Amino acid sequence: MEYIILGLLQLQSRTIYQLRKRVNEGLNLMYSCSMGSIQAAIKKLLQDGRVSVSEISEDGKLKKLYSITERGKSCFSVWLNSPIDDSANKNPELSKIYFMGFAEKSARIKLIEQHLAHLKKMHSDLEKICKEGAALSNEMYGNEIFRYQLHTAIYGRDLMAFNIGWYSRLLKNIGE
Repeated sequence: MEYIILGLLQLQSRTIYQLRKRVNEGLNLMYSCSMGSIQAAIKKLLQDGRVSVSEISEDGKLKKLYSITERGKSCFSVWLNSPIDDSANKNPELSKIYFMGFAEKSARIKLIEQHLAHLKKMHSDLEKICKEGAALSNEMYGNEIFRYQLHTAIYGRDLMAFNIGWYSRLLKNIGE
């Protein structure tokens, strides 16, 4: 979560609520976030001197605005330029499928149908992001940051499509 926050703060300074909103609008494939997890990460980043905080007045309310520091930029750069680690590409929820034979058949079907509905919602959200990104790509494709953000959304959309197909086939197989 810390590097997601540093990356978002590289783009622009944000409040905690803006950080959470941005993570929930397309980065939630990489990290699920609660306000508590963002606050804990911000606290650590502040203690380490990787972010700074200032207060701003918006609509008569004081808000804390977080910005990345030079130390934060340096740490982010080290992380960004380190090898991609795919060992974290584990899906612990598959263990539920592995042992699903112990569950009642009706419960299995219900759980998979619920999961499929969730996957379809995520796919729809990512499809919207990809379409918006494609519309902007002509004017922004020279922007290297945007290019990789768009490709990440495309990856997420395609991964959701794969998962929807896989769980649909599983559901069909169970019903037979």
